[in-house]
Amino acid sequence: MREIHVNEITNAIRDLAIRSNTDLGEDVLKSFQDALEREESPTGRDILRRLQENARIARDELIPMCQDTGLAVVFVELGQDVHIVGGTLRDAIEEGVRRGYGEGYLRKSACHPFTRQNTGDNTPAIIHIDLVPGDHLKLVFAPKGGGSENMSRVTMLTPAVGVQGVKEFVVQRVKESGPNPCPPTIVGVGIGGTFEQTALLAKKALLRPLGSSNPDPELDRLEKEWLEEINRLGIGPQGLGGRTTSLAVHINMMMCHIASLPVAVNIQCHAARHKEVEL
Repeated sequence: MREIHVNEITNAIRDLAIRSNTDLGEDVLKSFQDALEREESPTGRDILRRLQENARIARDELIPMCQDTGLAVVFVELGQDVHIVGGTLRDAIEEGVRRGYGEGYLRKSACHPFTRQNTGDNTPAIIHIDLVPGDHLKLVFAPKGGGSENMSRVTMLTPAVGVQGVKEFVVQRVKESGPNPCPPTIVGVGIGGTFEQTALLAKKALLRPLGSSNPDPELDRLEKEWLEEINRLGIGPQGLGGRTTSLAVHINMMMCHIASLPVAVNIQCHAARHKEVEL
């Protein structure tokens, strides 16, 4: 049994909150450059260059790359041989969020659904915990902005619609979203499971590095096919036209009930922010 003190977790979350909002991943930056080389629209090319410059300024000056610094979404892989000491895991994460959003001068976006009263410290965090073998603790911090989250959807399709019906739902969701999620986007797709599980599959799909292949050859083929169709929509960077509406489609799939075909689309804006650490 390995002990991990809550102070380690709090400090890690604090750092991840700041880094994820100021240091865009190299995989995303490479996708910007790849898109710039393919983009034919002069306006689209100019926007992609501005996104590159924005990311550089954020990293160099340690300031948020976007004014919407998101709700704090934390994915936890908790080894079954780990014992948290000094407090609770949830309390440690919440304190890390408070410190990160305070010390990093990040906008606090958590509020009451009806009164819209802000909590003032961006808590509570959205925490997903997976119990795994081993004695490690992995934390993935993925702040999620409102613009892209608002364009996301879950639906329960009839099994008869098959692959074609799923594709039509995904492409139509991107089309209807238009410029609202600040394209170029990453499109996370969850297929299967249940109503709530398919949404989690879609969100987790956004964590896969851009440019990586889906380990399932059939899903990898579908990702490429659907991305090509989405980029034919002509929405383009920031919705001003062009070939680069989305940088990637990532699909996660699992078994589902014989009477159901749950599908979720979780859209991520071009600021595909997430950082991770293993303790």
